[in-house]
Amino acid sequence: MDEKSDMGNAIGAAAHSDGKPGAELKPKIAFTDLREWIAEAKKLGEVREVKGLSWQSDIGAATEVVMHEENAPCVIFEDIPGTLKGSKVLVNFFGGERQKMTLGFPSHLSKLELSEAFRVHYMADLNRIPPRLVNDGPVFENAITGADIDVTIFPAPKWHPDDGGRYIGTGSFNVTRDPDEGWINCGTYRVVIHDQKSVGFYISPGKHGRIQRDKYQARGEPMPVAIVVGGDPLSLLMGCTEVPYGVCEYDVVGGMRGSPVDVVKGRVTGLPIPAQAEIVLEGFVYPGNVKPEGPFGEWMGYYGTEVREEPVMDVEAIYHRNNPIILGCPPLRPPDEIARLKAIVRSGMLRENLTRAGVPDVTATWAHEVGTSRLLLGVAIKQRYAGHATQAGHIACQCHVGAYAGRYVIVVDDDIDVSNLEELIWAMLTRSDPASSIDIVHNAWSTGLDVRIDPERRAKDDFTNTRAIINACRPWHWRDKFPKVTSSSPGALRMARAKFGHLVS
Repeated sequence: MDEKSDMGNAIGAAAHSDGKPGAELKPKIAFTDLREWIAEAKKLGEVREVKGLSWQSDIGAATEVVMHEENAPCVIFEDIPGTLKGSKVLVNFFGGERQKMTLGFPSHLSKLELSEAFRVHYMADLNRIPPRLVNDGPVFENAITGADIDVTIFPAPKWHPDDGGRYIGTGSFNVTRDPDEGWINCGTYRVVIHDQKSVGFYISPGKHGRIQRDKYQARGEPMPVAIVVGGDPLSLLMGCTEVPYGVCEYDVVGGMRGSPVDVVKGRVTGLPIPAQAEIVLEGFVYPGNVKPEGPFGEWMGYYGTEVREEPVMDVEAIYHRNNPIILGCPPLRPPDEIARLKAIVRSGMLRENLTRAGVPDVTATWAHEVGTSRLLLGVAIKQRYAGHATQAGHIACQCHVGAYAGRYVIVVDDDIDVSNLEELIWAMLTRSDPASSIDIVHNAWSTGLDVRIDPERRAKDDFTNTRAIINACRPWHWRDKFPKVTSSSPGALRMARAKFGHLVS
């Protein structure tokens, strides 16, 4: 961050008749599919094209270099030996100015301002527009069925050196239908190629796709699935975000765009798939059909699970556009691309969750990239009463956004920029007391990917953990006697940087 953010000033201080601060931003999402997104990214000068690298090791190694750098370009790998002619792999879509472009906001916003703008304009009202069913689309330019099905023709890389296979699904999402309630879920889960005609995917317990899969399993029925490999980046963002139960991600994307997502019916399952998707795998997961899956380098920066028996999808149809593009978003040791994209979205949703839960005067929230937007949450409040900080911390820990696989929540006063890791830790070190400022929550919802769960509990599928809530606010009962900080106010600092910033540039 270049400066501390006063969100009321940063994204529009004046109140507007529609009640939304910053309404003058008028966000506009300028793409409806991955190819239109690439065209917009090229206008920013943030696309590089690389030819001839191998899927076996080169693409994974190059991706690790690129995705750790926040301002690195998007890279499109082409002419990949031994794969379908014309097919490509795109990585690092959420870096540089592409972050704002993807969400439809101007380039001058800081990351905290971008997150707040996302919350105000998209999540506060959660405007929804259902998808529009159309008869045809580019996804059907090529249809492969029967004996010709071969998933291995696509340039799915081996992303990490010790992965247990080629993961075609990292920037993908699975389309499924709840067998009881009928609603459509589009969730992002890792997808491995087993062989020409089958793929497998791991889903953590409690995730919407897992809940639906368990229902089919209990019924003894096959689950129809369509895996979208190469959707547009906005759909991926929603596929890996905590959209409320029973809400379809297509509806949310449509609401964000202001127009419906065009979908076609899968010819095998009847599931709605984006008409302009790059690649779609369609088939069924039959009860009891499992194969060894993993290991895979996961979002904590470790191989979180060993090889386990996981469900298999038998592929009954493949659809793809001419010269199809895989959208790759493999997890790496954070901070990485996944951490960046989820931090923007999850931070805004965290503040919205706290506000809806009735916590007053939450001034900012941030889900830190170094904790891949889950393990470390910062919450800034304007203290109003004794216990306010404790209330904010506990609700942040267990609300929809914070409940899954968290670790630490730090609550600070509103003079701290929670998106600045150094400021957040400084407040924790100077305003909290280890003996009296830390609350511990037990038996919280975690995941098999949590590397801190011990082997004994893991063997019992006990995927729970503990959380620490750290009150790093000035102590309420003597807050007025707490020593003053030596730095200027946020407003004064902004003025100083505007006047003297050239001295450090």
